[in-house]
Amino acid sequence: MKNSKFNGPFWFTNLKNTFLLRFCREIMRKALYIPLYKVRKKGNGKGTEHTSGKTPQGLLWPPTGPFTPAGHFPAWPGLRILLFFLLITACGNRASSKQAERTAEPGQTQPVKMKIETGAARTDAYLPLLQGKRVGIVANPTSIIFRDVKKTEYTHLVDSLLKLGINVQKVFAPEHGFRGTADAGEAVKNGKNPKTKLPVISLYGDNKKPRQEQLKDIDVLIFDLQDVGVRFYTYISTLHYVMEACAETEKSLIVLDRPNPNGHFVDGPILEPKYKSFVGMHPIPIAHGMTIGEYALMINGEKWLANGVQCPVRVISCANYTKDMPYELPVKPSPNLPNAQAINLYPSTCLFEGTNVSEGRGTDKQFQVYGSPYLSQKDYPFSFTPKPNSGSKSPKYNGKMCHGEDLSESKRLSRIELQWLIRAYSHTANRSEFFTDFFVKLAGTKALQQQIEAGASEDEIRESWKKGLQEFRKIREKYLLYEDA
Repeated sequence: MKNSKFNGPFWFTNLKNTFLLRFCREIMRKALYIPLYKVRKKGNGKGTEHTSGKTPQGLLWPPTGPFTPAGHFPAWPGLRILLFFLLITACGNRASSKQAERTAEPGQTQPVKMKIETGAARTDAYLPLLQGKRVGIVANPTSIIFRDVKKTEYTHLVDSLLKLGINVQKVFAPEHGFRGTADAGEAVKNGKNPKTKLPVISLYGDNKKPRQEQLKDIDVLIFDLQDVGVRFYTYISTLHYVMEACAETEKSLIVLDRPNPNGHFVDGPILEPKYKSFVGMHPIPIAHGMTIGEYALMINGEKWLANGVQCPVRVISCANYTKDMPYELPVKPSPNLPNAQAINLYPSTCLFEGTNVSEGRGTDKQFQVYGSPYLSQKDYPFSFTPKPNSGSKSPKYNGKMCHGEDLSESKRLSRIELQWLIRAYSHTANRSEFFTDFFVKLAGTKALQQQIEAGASEDEIRESWKKGLQEFRKIREKYLLYEDA
């Protein structure tokens, strides 16, 4: 994104790069004896590059001139004061504008005002790769392209490519299905999309990996799913199997990258290989801080595919994106992540799925509340009662009152919080039944459960993660495409 050096009030901004603006800037510089430094920002593949010079640029006249022998503005106090406040106003507006574009206070979920372009939106970068090819697409409701600058209208990637004359043969769908309505863990059947008449092949259930016969009429496969940067969010497991299938059948893969809404932190225990499952396939922490495009490069580079095969993959990166930008998803990535708060809490509160505590499925605050019939009203005054809804047909503790905590107004997290899990364990009525077998799969290690059961503090647990996280960061750094947080 190009930024103007002088971005003040509306009328002043519109005069940028005009003779009048340069004239006014020079008058103010001479009036206040403040040199103007020219700063340019240039986007590149890894974010933003700054170059600056320390010499005033583009002066309109020499140091001496018709104003005074020394080249300075005459000492007219009233005009000097006016120009001073004009300069302060312009600079102040510039600073506040820049901060609004790049940052948000903890707890805020405002959309980023910079014009982030997803890989899917950069059609000029990948349409030439599809011409004359038979194309398959791994997609769901998040696979969209905006049609307007304000990002209020969008079209689905499949519809866009068909309209552009691309020979789309079939669609592959991850967990929750092509329409994104299936429950977590619910088997999704193959079918046909009623709008496009294209066959839709499920990559969840018994057929997690595209079969050779399903790829025989495909030349290139496109992968476009919105991830949330968490190990047990299964879209990266689907990515693994798609890459493996493409490598084995010598098919090209194009990954259309999208921002990671949890890309601003890396945290959690590293998965131990013996606990590998579809909710954790690689030796990474719970929150990996990578986009799905970066993750594809890491899968290839670290040779995590079966027999060390490598996939011919190309990543179409996002433009104008860095990891420290708060990013609110325009479409929920799955039925039980309805908003930015749920997505931000998900790396922490999803661990409750491996316990006898509800993580809020069956409510309208999924992953933003937790509770259980085994937690007392005295310790937890807040309560909720799970009921079947569009995101959960049969929620845990269906129709039973659960006492717990409402986290929907908590501040934006930059790490995994264990305090809620530790407190719930310490207050549950029956600790021997608190953890289920699924907890170890989510944690990726037996150690976390053992530490909590032994009464370890959150600080002690976090200290045990440090070495693994440091080693992972070194590996991760090789594959980053964007400026890190």
